[in-house]
Amino acid sequence: MLVAALVLGALLAVAAVWFVARPFLSRGNEPAPVEPPAERLALEEERDRALAALKELEFDHRTGKISDEDYRDLVGEMRRRAADALKALEPGTPRADVRNRG
Repeated sequence: MLVAALVLGALLAVAAVWFVARPFLSRGNEPAPVEPPAERLALEEERDRALAALKELEFDHRTGKISDEDYRDLVGEMRRRAADALKALEPGTPRADVRNRG
């Protein structure tokens, strides 16, 4: 009886170790990152610049520093830049060169 309990305990321990270690041991089906970290960093910086510029434009418009007409002329392009930068960071999205968009 004692031997059976020890064998069962050992089997449970091996199964638990295998279950926990399985994700670390498998080569996985996940693809390797497509872009190098430097490219990702550049995309994140572009996103931050585009969103900051849009935020500043909206603040200036609300405080009256920019007229409605000037705001309408500028906001469309700034929103496109911000959207392009955000899209470029989404997984599975082909990488457009958003850094050359001005």
